[in-house]
Amino acid sequence: MAKLTPTPDMVCRVEKSGNRYNAYNTDGVKMTSDITTGCRKKAFEGDYLIGRFVGTTGKTYWRRVDGDTNMNTTPTTPHNTTVEVPTGHDEILAFIHNSYSLKPTGLMMNELKWKYLVRSGVRGKNIMMTGPAGCGKTMAAKALVNSLDRPDFYFNLGATQDPRATLIGNVHFEKNSGTYFSESVFVKAIQTPNAVILLDELSRAHPDAWNILMTVLDYGQRYLRLDEADGQGTVKVAEGVTFVATANIGNEYTSTRVMDKALMDRFTIVEMDVLNESEEVELLTYMFPHVDSLTLANVAKIASLTRNEASSDTARVGSGISTRTTVELSGLLFDGFTLPEAAEVSIYPQYDNAGGVDSERTFVKQIVQKFCDDGSSDDLFNEEEVAEATA
Repeated sequence: MAKLTPTPDMVCRVEKSGNRYNAYNTDGVKMTSDITTGCRKKAFEGDYLIGRFVGTTGKTYWRRVDGDTNMNTTPTTPHNTTVEVPTGHDEILAFIHNSYSLKPTGLMMNELKWKYLVRSGVRGKNIMMTGPAGCGKTMAAKALVNSLDRPDFYFNLGATQDPRATLIGNVHFEKNSGTYFSESVFVKAIQTPNAVILLDELSRAHPDAWNILMTVLDYGQRYLRLDEADGQGTVKVAEGVTFVATANIGNEYTSTRVMDKALMDRFTIVEMDVLNESEEVELLTYMFPHVDSLTLANVAKIASLTRNEASSDTARVGSGISTRTTVELSGLLFDGFTLPEAAEVSIYPQYDNAGGVDSERTFVKQIVQKFCDDGSSDDLFNEEEVAEATA
C-alpha cells in the first residue's frame, strides 16, 4: 500500500529584511514568530517553501515543501498581520487606537500598554521594555516589529563580546589591498530609513556599548562616530528609525549592570506586567490546548502562590515562578511528563536547597506537592504536613 503524504495546512515563503528572515503565508500574513530562526534561514538560503504540518498528537511542526506558492491555504488560528503604517495625523490616531487587533493572541499584554507600545513605535520613539525575567519583554518587542511594515534588525547585546566590532565594525588587512575598514551590520541598520532596531538584553551589555549608543539614541544628535580620533567620519541615523530595547532592572539580576541614568533617559519606558492567575491559565490553555485544563490551572496556581509569597513582607522565596518557566513546565506535560517530574527538572533547580526544611526549595516543593495530591485545596500546609516537615 502506498504511503500517504501529509498535506500542510499552511505554506510560507521566507524573505530577508535587514538581518532577519521573515516568513509570509499565501495570504500575506507574517508568520515569523511561529517558525524557528534556523528553519527560516535554511528556507531562504535554499530558496524553498516551508509548510506547517500537524502531528499525530496535535502538535504542529514546519518543514520543507515543494509545490506552487499560490496554494490556497488558510491559517487555522488568528495571527497578527503586517500593515502599512500611515503618515497623516488623523490616520495615525486611527491606526494606534485600532491596533489591538495586531497583538498576537499568545502575547498577554493589556490594551492600553499595547497601544502605548505601538504609538511609541509609530512616532519613532526609543522604547525600553522592562519587567521581571520571563514576563514577555522580548516577545512584546518582536510582536511590535512583526506588526509594522518596516525593515527590522535584531541585536542581542547581552551576548556581545566585542561592543565596538558589533556596533561599529573592524579594521582588516589584506596583502593585496592593504588595510581597510569593514562596517558592522548595525551601521547599515541605522542608515535604513524607517527601520525598527531591536536591542535585546541592553542591561547585560558592556558599558562600552552604552557609550557608543549614547549619541545614536539622543534625539538631538542621532549619529554614530566611527572613531574617536579628531576628523573621523560619523554616520547619521536615518529618518524614522525606531530603537526597541529590553532590560532587566533590579538587584535580583546578578548578571546585569546598573544602567546609566543618562542612557535610560533616552528611552520611553514600557513596563511589562506579571500575569495574574487567570491570565496565566488563558495563555497556557492557548499554547497547550491538548493538556488537561485542570492541570494547567494547577500550574498557574502554583506560579501565582510563589509570586505572592515572593512579594510579601515575610517572603520565604526570593522570586516567584516566571511565565517562561510555566510555559516550559506545560511543554513537559504535553510531552507526557507528570507534574511532579516536570517540577523536579524545571522548577526546583531555581531555588536554594540550603537550610533543610526551612529552605526555599522545600517550601516550593510543598506547594507543588499539594497540587500533585488533589489540586483542590487552597490551604498550603495542614498540621500533619507541618509535623512531617519538622520531624
